[in-house]
Amino acid sequence: MTDKDIQRINELYKKSKSPEGLTPEEKIEQAELRGAFLEAVRKNLKGQLDTIKIQKEDGSIVDLKKRHQEKYGN
Repeated sequence: MTDKDIQRINELYKKSKSPEGLTPEEKIEQAELRGAFLEAVRKNLKGQLDTIKIQKEDGSIVDLKKRHQEKYGN
């Protein structure tokens, strides 16, 4: 997702709120861009969550990514 894509999402949003609205092609473009944006956000969040480590009271460190993989197998 580039800055240009985000700028286009914002342009389409503003146009959708105007009296003229969006054309059918622009509505499709808006949906595709929003989907790509959400996918990028989810990927970024997963990357952040995969790096979390928790230190237990006994001093041991648990890697949440490995724990998740062991528990759910993915």
